[in-house]
Amino acid sequence: MNTRPAPARRVLVVEDDPTVAEVVTGYLARAGYEVEHTADGLAALEAVAAIRPQLIVLDLMLPGLDGLEVCRRLRACGGPPVPVVMLTARGEEADRILGLELGADDYLTKPFSPRELVLRVASVLRRAEAPPPPATSDALRAGDITVSPGARRARRGDRELPLTSREFDLLAFLLRNPRRVFSRAELLRHVWGWEFGDMSTVTVHVRRLREKIEDDPAVPTLITTVWSAGYRFDPLDGTTDREDLQA
Repeated sequence: MNTRPAPARRVLVVEDDPTVAEVVTGYLARAGYEVEHTADGLAALEAVAAIRPQLIVLDLMLPGLDGLEVCRRLRACGGPPVPVVMLTARGEEADRILGLELGADDYLTKPFSPRELVLRVASVLRRAEAPPPPATSDALRAGDITVSPGARRARRGDRELPLTSREFDLLAFLLRNPRRVFSRAELLRHVWGWEFGDMSTVTVHVRRLREKIEDDPAVPTLITTVWSAGYRFDPLDGTTDREDLQA
């Protein structure tokens, strides 16, 4: 029986430097992606609404509407978030961290290897498109926090936790491994699937997760910092259990 090939995944490249844009779009096209390109932030938002890309490669330094504002508006739209890989210049660490806080999934610092960009895009898409576990799955519980992997939903008490994909994966991993200390490099490997990368990615996501699950993020009691070692999840009631729930 003949089967149709899977449609190419659509990637929107938002980059105002013609040379960088040509290289990035060329490498992504050769990797099998359907690539669209815009050169400014407002056009990017219009393109997202029109073509509904599966991923956006987003430069931070754009004319008119910069990449941070584009990312902010995208995340404010609601609905399933479109994965974003940011492109930043050296020395823009504060903007890069802010981009991660706004929900960007990954970033590369210019100048970068186009081949590495293709690998990062594939990695982000693979995680975003991973099929969920079966509808009936082991729910993770720690005190009043419940994480249901099958539905990819998390709540604290009766309150739904508005987690990004990475924040959800990080919380689920910590609940599966309570009272164990993990370095940032270990979390980067287990949660992100990266063997190398900027450790500030982990720091930012831990901070964002604390803001959503801690009573006082400034004095965390669930995700504690073990100085010079890493982070540890400490359930408030001293237990972490699983229960079989309908997702």
